Amino acid sequence: MAVQPLSDRVVILPRDEAEDKVGSLYIPDSAQEKPLEGTVEAVGPGKVENGQRVNPSVKKGDRVLYGKYAGTEIKADGKELLIIRESDILAILD
Repeated sequence: MAVQPLSDRVVILPRDEAEDKVGSLYIPDSAQEKPLEGTVEAVGPGKVENGQRVNPSVKKGDRVLYGKYAGTEIKADGKELLIIRESDILAILD
């Protein structure tokens, strides 16, 4: 199942976090901070302002930083994905 976002939405594959260990204790996934970095998997056509479509500033394959509480988590094709608005993307990483 391919996910094609609408309007100014972007589908992001969050970066995998390495398993953290403090001393001899492992920190469970539920206690770890979620990554705020990911790779753009799909981009919507852009939003419409004043009757004109505004092209998105990100493209598939871009590495981006996004807001901590941004978006909706979904699972598609066995991957954990995040759908967010383009405005919730803070930066494009080189």
